[in-house]
Amino acid sequence: MTTAIDLGHLLPGDVIDLILADHVRFETLLRQLRDNTSDRDAVRRAFSELHVAHATAEEELVYPKLRRKGAISAHEAEHGEEEHAEGNQALLAVLELKGTDTQAFDDAVDKLSEAINHHLAEEELTILNPAREDVGPQVRAELGALFARRRNELIAQGCGSLSQVRAIVAQAEREGLLDDEDGDNEEE
Repeated sequence: MTTAIDLGHLLPGDVIDLILADHVRFETLLRQLRDNTSDRDAVRRAFSELHVAHATAEEELVYPKLRRKGAISAHEAEHGEEEHAEGNQALLAVLELKGTDTQAFDDAVDKLSEAINHHLAEEELTILNPAREDVGPQVRAELGALFARRRNELIAQGCGSLSQVRAIVAQAEREGLLDDEDGDNEEE
């Protein structure tokens, strides 16, 4: 039997703090996915819910607002979306595996960890740092309220099922957000 994992209910606050709180949740869930004594099935389902909700809220609300405020460029926003797509693609590989006690699962988790950790570091450096400098606290608080509400709403709706992640990855492929070759779509 699998255990439900609490992903936290975000309260309104500075959008940067809220995003960073989710980044910590991602790191914790990845650590649990690597731990063969944890309920890996429950963890992968929780990770999926969090990843889909977090990325969707960022793409719908945060990135466009930061672009309008001049904190990030169109390229940075698009690159963030590409990295979300790569994370979803790696997540799909984890979700599609039947068992959680195989080498294939461990390998898929390793690829997911690599994609997510790369994105977290890059987002913190190239998106969140400029947002701290170029967007005032009032706007960050307003954006935080919107981000928290949307992220919480998506999690409550159960946004990260296998079929939903498949659809998200298919849409990203149609939009050209995923590299067809070896999945390596990194910047210099």
